[in-house]
This record gives sequence, structure tokens and C-alpha cells, in this order.
Amino acid sequence: MQRVSYLAIGLACALVCETALAQTEIKVPKNNYTPAQDAEFGRQAADEIRKQYPVITDEAITSYTARLGDRLVDASPPTLNRKEFRYSFTPVNVKDINAFALPGGPMFINRGMFEAAEKEGEVAGVMAHELSHVLLRHGTANATKAQNPWLQLGQIAGMIGGEMVGGGLGGLIQQGTGFGLGTLMLRYSRDFEKQADILGTQIMARAGYDPRDLARMFETIEKRSGGGGPQWLSSHPNPGNRTAYINQEASLLKLGPQPDQSQFNRVRSRFSSQPPAKSMAEVERNAPSSESPNAPSVGTPGRPVPRPSTRYVEIVGGNVFRASAPDNWTKLAEKSSIKVVPENGYGEMSGQSVFTHGVEFGVAQSSSRDLSEATRTFLASITRNNPDLRASGDQQTTRISGRNALHQPLVNPSPLGGQERITLTTVFLAEGTLFYYLTVVPERDASAFAPTFKKVFDSIRLTGAR
Repeated sequence: MQRVSYLAIGLACALVCETALAQTEIKVPKNNYTPAQDAEFGRQAADEIRKQYPVITDEAITSYTARLGDRLVDASPPTLNRKEFRYSFTPVNVKDINAFALPGGPMFINRGMFEAAEKEGEVAGVMAHELSHVLLRHGTANATKAQNPWLQLGQIAGMIGGEMVGGGLGGLIQQGTGFGLGTLMLRYSRDFEKQADILGTQIMARAGYDPRDLARMFETIEKRSGGGGPQWLSSHPNPGNRTAYINQEASLLKLGPQPDQSQFNRVRSRFSSQPPAKSMAEVERNAPSSESPNAPSVGTPGRPVPRPSTRYVEIVGGNVFRASAPDNWTKLAEKSSIKVVPENGYGEMSGQSVFTHGVEFGVAQSSSRDLSEATRTFLASITRNNPDLRASGDQQTTRISGRNALHQPLVNPSPLGGQERITLTTVFLAEGTLFYYLTVVPERDASAFAPTFKKVFDSIRLTGAR
């Protein structure tokens, strides 16, 4: 009996190993971010999405969606299921056929996806596909692959939220998260889409669903793609031959214990008790204005500005730079720059935003590889909004973090009266990318702030690629 038992165990192991070896191996893409950062980016973007979307709170629908999501998570590869991830599965009352997942685990499933599906396995398939984007960390891998200083300088939660949601609401989410990264939008590459298809197929099989249901759901989405079509396709481009390679992968897999799918039709009918579903166009129209909110003030411009502290703290600009600044100054992240300002040095004054004291680090695109020309072009773009800005001396060569740089002194009328002294120092990070360090102070305070500006300048360490 003992020999038979060992033989049975050995045969079972062989079958399991054979199945594992048969499935397609997926290479996890390069990623410069940590799983904890994925989770934080996803949490912040999800908070904004829940404010804008008509979230469904019906207990039967929400508990069913959560059970379905949890079953798929339990079937995901342990090596990819990071402890930092925080999963949630939120149904929303939107008629468009769409579902999306954010880094770190938050997933949103439109009512339209449930109503377009004929069986539970089709919804489970799309959810497994979205879960695969989370597990493979495609959102932050996209940012890593882009190697874009705008992503590196600030944060990327808003960009990721906008990337997944798209449209006007996507832009609003970018701004709502406080990471306003302009119009920079990414979508999954076809390679990432195929990876999510394959891993989603494998997860479905382990969860007991027929992976061919995923292929059938994609066919349904494709058929309804005319005239603007399902929003899902806008951020999930078809890699080509989708049905063929999903079915091929399915033929290599062994199904796990099948789940009870008898609740699907009952739960789907519950959607009829909800208010009429909104279209994404209606959701975007009803959302708050996507115009940038008033910039945060640091104190009250016009009041006395305290002298810089002699104690310094580190300022980190993503993967672009590190520097030190007085610990009584406040960091403000904007679209492609970071300001660090003292109390009463930035905010609203006489109905407009003013920047009277402090420093700014930023990046800008340039079509020239000549630093002097690139600097002149950048200055010209600033001058368009500051027509009285002018040079107050010659350009000088200097060094930032061991790299050749240019230093340009400037003057401009100060909103506090008199003149303000501005310095602009520029250096190339990489081809077509300019890094700048700017200081601003009223002329009457220039001598008091000069040592601080120099100490900040001397502390700059560029980490962006040349």
C-alpha cells in the first residue's frame, strides 16, 4: 500500500509539473518602481475615481463582485501576488462596456460589462485580464519604459488614473490627485495586452473557468466597437489573433475545481433595480470642472517673509534630481516642476498667483542639442507670460552635478513693488530634455537670500540619464 501511495503521489506530481511546464512563460517587464509605490499610486487614483463615478452599493452586486474578484486573486501566481497590494472590486453604474484595474489592486467594473456578458466566465475573464495588469505591474512598467522626465519629476498616480480611464474624466483624475501631468497619456502596449491575455487565461483555468470565455467576451467587445465602441478598447489595443492564441493557451491548461456560477443571472438582473446607467460622456459632463484648481498658497504674499532656516532637508524630484532646501520652506509639485518656497512666498495676490521668493526645479523639452540655444528658447517661452522679463548680465558657464551648465541672471518687475532678481541655470539631462534651476527674490531681499540660493544650487545632484 505504501508503494502504491508513493506511486500515486508521484504520478500526480508529474501531471501537475507537466501542466505547469506546458503553459506559456511570461517575462515580467522592467520596473523602476516598488510594489508599495504601485499600491499608493493606485489608492490615490482610486480615491478620485470613486468621487466621480456612480458607484453601485447594492449588497447583492457588491458582494458577488468581491467574491468573483477574490476567487481570481486566490488563483493568481503567488510569485506575482505582492503583499503590498490591496485589492478591491467596485461595480459602477455606467453603461459603456469597460473595466479597468489600477496599480496595487483597485478594480472598477462597469454595469455595461455585466450586461454584455452571457455568462459569469466572460466577466471573470475580463477581470482576470485586468488583474494580470496589476500582477505584472504594467502601469508603472509603462512609466518606466517611457523614461519621461515629467513622470519622473513628479508623481504618477494621476497619470495612471487618467491612462486607465481616459477622456475628459481621465484628465480630471490627473488634476484631482494633485499630480497634474498635463496631457501626457499612455495606454497599454500590444505586448502588455498579450501578456495580460495569457496570464488571465492561466488564472481563469486555475480558478475553474473555461478560458475560452475570455476569447468570446473579447469577440463581443470587438463586435460592439463600431461608432466609437466600447471604451475598453481605447486603452487595451488588440494584439491581433487574440481568440486564436487564447484558445491555444487554453488547450495547454488543466481546469481547477469549477465554481458555482448559478448566481450570475440573478445578480445581473439586480442591475435593473439601479437608476438608469450613465454613459461615460454623461459622467464626464457631470464631473466638476477639469480646469486647474487655485494653486495652493504658502502663507499670504505681501506679508513679511522669514529668513531661510540654517537647517536643511532633502528634496527629491522622482528619478531626476535630489537637492537640499531650508526646512522652513514648503515643497509644491506642479505639472513639470517643483517649487520650494518660504512662508508668504507664493500664492494669491490681487486676483493672481504670484511667486515672490524661493526656488524652482523643472524640466522642459527642447528641439536643440545646443545648450545656449535651448536656453534661449526656454527663456522665450517664459517671456511670453512675463513680457518685462529681461537679462541683467551675460550668460556664464557653470557646472551642475558634474555637467556643463549655463547661468543667466534676469530682472523682472516684482508684484511686491520694485524689481525682483531671478537666476536661471540650465543643463541637459538627455537628448531633448532640459533641466533648470530658477531662483526668485525681490531686489531688497536679494543679499539675504543669496547664500541660501547658492547652497541649494551646490546641493543639486542629477540622477536623470544624460
